[in-house]
Amino acid sequence: MIRRLTMLLLLLFTINSYTQEDAWVYLTDKPNEASALSNPISILTQKALDRKQNHGIAIDARDVPVHEPYIADLKTQTGITVMAKSKWFNAVHVRGTEADISALSTLSFVDSIDFADNNLDNSSRLHQTSSIRDVEDESIVFTYGNSQNQVEMINADDLHLDDFTGEGITIAVMDSGFPNVNTMGAFQRLRDNGDLLDGYDFVTRNTNVYANTSSSHGTRVLSTMAAFAQDQYVGTAPDASYYLFITEDAGSETPVEESYWVEAAERADSLGVDMINTSLGYRVFDNSNYDYTPADMNGQTAFITKGASIAVEKGILVVVSAGNSGASAWQTVGAPADSPNVLSIGAVDENGNYVSFSSQGGAAQLGYQKPDVVARGGAAFVIDQNNNITQNNGTSFSGPIMCGGIAALWQAIPDASPTEIKNLVRQSASQYTTPDDFLGYGIPDLALARTLGVEQKLIDSFKFYPNPVKDVLHFNFPVEISNYEISIYNQLGQQVAHRIMSSNTNRLNVVDLSGGIYLMKISSEQYIRTLKFMKQ
Repeated sequence: MIRRLTMLLLLLFTINSYTQEDAWVYLTDKPNEASALSNPISILTQKALDRKQNHGIAIDARDVPVHEPYIADLKTQTGITVMAKSKWFNAVHVRGTEADISALSTLSFVDSIDFADNNLDNSSRLHQTSSIRDVEDESIVFTYGNSQNQVEMINADDLHLDDFTGEGITIAVMDSGFPNVNTMGAFQRLRDNGDLLDGYDFVTRNTNVYANTSSSHGTRVLSTMAAFAQDQYVGTAPDASYYLFITEDAGSETPVEESYWVEAAERADSLGVDMINTSLGYRVFDNSNYDYTPADMNGQTAFITKGASIAVEKGILVVVSAGNSGASAWQTVGAPADSPNVLSIGAVDENGNYVSFSSQGGAAQLGYQKPDVVARGGAAFVIDQNNNITQNNGTSFSGPIMCGGIAALWQAIPDASPTEIKNLVRQSASQYTTPDDFLGYGIPDLALARTLGVEQKLIDSFKFYPNPVKDVLHFNFPVEISNYEISIYNQLGQQVAHRIMSSNTNRLNVVDLSGGIYLMKISSEQYIRTLKFMKQ
C-alpha cells in the first residue's frame, strides 16, 4: 500500500511539474537604448570596448540591457516566475502554466511569446536545445601520468616552448560546477598569478561557483586548460585568465539552461573576454515535449545556438565540444556545436583515431562542416576535484584541450581576428583538403597555424606601386620572407608573366603588356594573395 501510494504521489508530482511550461517572452523595445549607446562605458567594461574596437565590432542595441521595469512588471503577473533574461534577444525566460504565460501577451511591452513546447506554439519558434549531457566516464582507470600526448598531438608544446602559454587571453568557461578550484594544488599557479578571475552561478544566482558540488565536471574541464603540476601535468593554456560560469543544472534538464548559457555569454561579452569554452550541449529534456530532433541541428533553430552565433558576431571566439552521441541513434552534433560560426571539437584517441562516441556531422549542417576539428577526448588526462590525475572519455575534454591550445596560438599572433584564428586552425589540420563527418578537418597543428598566421600577416603587408603602371612595377617585400613568386594574368585568365622575386629583385618590367586590367598572384610557400592593377 505504501509503495502504491508513493508511486501515485510521484505520478501526481510528475504531472503537476509538467503543467509548468517554459517560454521566452520577447519584449517590444529598450526605452533607455539611446542614452546607453551614447555612453557605452555604462553598459560595457573598458576591456570589452577595447576588444570590439580592435576587431571592428560595432556596439549596437543588443549590448543594451533588458529594461528592468519590464522585468519587474513580469514578476508581478499571476503564476509567473522569471528564470533568466537576454539582452541580445531582448527576451525574458519565464515559467508558469500555459494560460498564465499566454496572458502575458496583453502587456503593452510584450512583443511575442515563444513556448519551449512546440505543440503549444503556433508561431515560428526557437527550438529548445536538449542538453547533450551524454554519459562520460567519471573515472576510467586512475593513471599517474601527465598530459604530454594530448598537448603534443596538436603541437601546443611547440608554442609553450616559445613562451606562448595563453597569457593575455581571457577565457569564459561555461559548465556545471567547479568544486575545489579555489583550493586545489593543480590551480595554485593560476591563483598565484591572479588568473582565476570572477565567477557566477546562473542556476542558483550565487557568486560562489566553488560551493556548487553537485557536479565536478567544470573542474575537470578547466584542468585540461589551466592546471599545472610540476613534472606531472600541464594544461594547454596554464597562463590564460579564466572566468567561471555555472549555467548547467546537474540535477535536471530543462529549457532554462540554454537561457542561463546565453546570459553568461552576454556577461562574458560585457567583460571583454576573448574566448568562450563550453562542454555543454542540448538535444533532449526531462520533458520530452521540449526535445529536439537531429534535423533541428541546423545552426538556426536552437536558442543557445543563436546565442552562440551572436557571441561570435560580438567578436568572441566560441569553442564548443561536439557531443558524445556518435554511437547513438542521435549521432550528429548538438546545440550549440551546430552553429556554423563556432569552432566545434570532436574526439580522437591517443593515436589520433576517431572514437565511436564522438558526435558526427550530419545532413542538418547543410553547406558547412561539423565537427570542425578534433583533439584527444578518448581517455584524456584530467585532474579531478580531489586533485588526482585520472582519465576521462568525452568531447567535454577534447574541446577545452583545443580551446587552451588556441589561446596559446592567439597569444603568438595577437593581431589576428577571431575569424582568422578559426581559419588558421582549420587550415593547419591533418585533412584540411578532405574533411569528413567524423574528424572534420582533422587534427590541427597549432605550430603550423602560427607559421601560417605570421606569413599571412606578412603577405598582407606586401605593397606595390605605381597603379596604374606604365613600364615598371616596384615591390615592397616583408624582409621576413625571402622569396615570392609573381604571376600575372590577363582578363582571359592567361598567364602573361611569371617571375621569382626576392628582396634583391623588387622590380618587374611590364612595358610589353598591352593596356588593360591584370590580376597579379603573389605566392609564398603557404599563402597566395591576388591583387589587381591597371597597365596604361
